[in-house]
Amino acid sequence: MDNQAAILEGRRTGLARSAVRLTGGVSDTARLRQLLEAALTALDESAVLRAGPLPAGGPDAVARRIRTAVDDLVPAEGIGEIAALTRFARVMAAESVDPTDPACQAHLHCPPLAVAVAADAVASVLNPSLDSWDQAPAATVLESRLVAELAGLVGYDPNTAGGVFTSGGTESNLMGLLLAREAVLAERFGVDTVRDGLPAVVLGRMRVYTSAAAHFSMQRSVALLGLGESAVVAIPVDHRQRMDLSVLRRELGRGDTVPLVIAATAGTTDFGSIDPLPELAELARQHRTRLHVDAAYGGGALFSTRLAGLLDGIARADSIALDFHKFGWQPIAAGLFLAGRSADLAPLARQVAYLNPADDEDAGYTSLLHRSLRTSRRPDMLKVAVTLSALGRNGIGELVDACHELARYAADRIDAHDRLELTASPVLSTVVFRYRGPRYPDAAAIDAINAALRRELLATGTAIIGRTDLGAESGGVRLKFTLLNPHTTRADVDTLIAAVVAAGDREAGR
Repeated sequence: MDNQAAILEGRRTGLARSAVRLTGGVSDTARLRQLLEAALTALDESAVLRAGPLPAGGPDAVARRIRTAVDDLVPAEGIGEIAALTRFARVMAAESVDPTDPACQAHLHCPPLAVAVAADAVASVLNPSLDSWDQAPAATVLESRLVAELAGLVGYDPNTAGGVFTSGGTESNLMGLLLAREAVLAERFGVDTVRDGLPAVVLGRMRVYTSAAAHFSMQRSVALLGLGESAVVAIPVDHRQRMDLSVLRRELGRGDTVPLVIAATAGTTDFGSIDPLPELAELARQHRTRLHVDAAYGGGALFSTRLAGLLDGIARADSIALDFHKFGWQPIAAGLFLAGRSADLAPLARQVAYLNPADDEDAGYTSLLHRSLRTSRRPDMLKVAVTLSALGRNGIGELVDACHELARYAADRIDAHDRLELTASPVLSTVVFRYRGPRYPDAAAIDAINAALRRELLATGTAIIGRTDLGAESGGVRLKFTLLNPHTTRADVDTLIAAVVAAGDREAGR
């Protein structure tokens, strides 16, 4: 490179560096304000283009519009910060689902609280990583304190419990099953599988007991643990969609297996059903196994004086999964794993010279690395702490109760409708039902109509409702409202029901 070229290259580099501003706790935030204002303006201008809870036209139309709006994701030359941010904010706003829309009622996908979103922005600006104290002094202290207080909320002793914020229920369930395996094999066989691997004496005999309605992450977690999905014993559910205790007792009584954990569900995805926790805790004690409770959905009931009793017995669990990005109205991710005994987290401990050397730990620079499956980890606890401080436990409880009341109203309206069939009364905030129509066709036709009417609502951008399948013997395809927006009104529910019926009538008439 000659001198002139070197000078030009240096100018380009200098211009690029001056045009790309960093942000953080001690830096100038003026540029960040400009960027956030541009992003919010673009969101305001573009969200109205969608005119509904999701973009119309279906997958092909969405992909085509995005390709038109953004022709090159990694250009050779940049277009500038404001232009790029505005472009992508507009695309995302116009072509995304809006969980605040009253016609968006399909999944455990909550509309986030504004204060939580703002707190999440603070976390992003400061960008602490919770794998060492010297990357996250404040976050380390705050997470430890918040975990202890939330452990007290579920009924654990805050002084002896432990836990960590996670990416959600899937990670928390994996942790629960992993730590249960380690504890049971250590106590019953004196085995340290972290050090020595799985012993031959238990290979092929280890079992995880969960309900047939449990979250699919149970099977996935067992597979990741090297046990194979065949190690999962899916216990049938009773008429209330709860684990059938008589079948579980029979399975636990088999002498040729090693029960590792009973994985209960407190709030199934479809019905919000809660397994009988006190009885499961007693069975776990009798059979020298562990009890893990997936309360990712139902854990929000702990904030409600009306619904908290549904979770009686949860404090007897060895570990619990909670999600605040469901009944907590947080931006994803905001999961929490709790263990009744912090010592149970020991298999996760690692001493790494560049993160948590022993002499630093002894001097009080305690790392949270030993609590998590992850290394780099953002402070998702901050938005939860801000929200709980802003609204208090009672404030969150009022939001939970509002959604529960709305679900009961929706169920009553569906049950009274001559074209709809209610499947079960709501436990939390999900309502499962189906369109039956005026002519009551055969089961296969009803399934096809329900599947098609849901797709019609999606394709037209009218509504997002859930779908599940109970199996041919239990009634086939069902539709579902998952009511997590406390601002949804009864009139909104009536409008949504009318849209379902109208779409069903059109599909039935084809």
